[in-house]
Amino acid sequence: MEYTRRASLVDISSDTNVWLDFATIDRLELPFKLPFTYLMNEEAAEDELLNPPGLGEDLVRHGLQKIELTEEEFYLAEEYVARYTKPSLYDCIALAVAKTRGITLLTGDGPLRKAAAAEGVEVMGTIGILDRLYDGNYIDEEEFHHCIGELMEHNGGKVRLPVAELKKRMK
Repeated sequence: MEYTRRASLVDISSDTNVWLDFATIDRLELPFKLPFTYLMNEEAAEDELLNPPGLGEDLVRHGLQKIELTEEEFYLAEEYVARYTKPSLYDCIALAVAKTRGITLLTGDGPLRKAAAAEGVEVMGTIGILDRLYDGNYIDEEEFHHCIGELMEHNGGKVRLPVAELKKRMK
């Protein structure tokens, strides 16, 4: 079944790991039910969305928008690479896009979340997406619990999420 995108109310700068979480639980389409447009730098999308095979194409088909960096974003990303040692270049690019455009950063990466907090950038991750899907009635309780259960099952391997947060949502 082909998915029809909703009108976007919010742009979100996207890192890779949240997409890997949703791919792992075979629910890649779910975040696209929200009224968000997910943005990712073209080079990051080409280099980081290789596994599982077809991930990048699936995300674009669902609505991921590949973007070019502005000059300001490029130079800010360079500053972040020099300032923060743990986030990768592509992490710093996602952060620069979020900071420059005044939008949320989608990531579950710990060092990137810390850098975003230091830069005053709002962050949302896999659990935040699921919470919004459930709270907004985009998914029902059964689907929500299925997703949380699958994330718990894969946690510690491909998925790395806070166990306490997952358990809290299973109740």
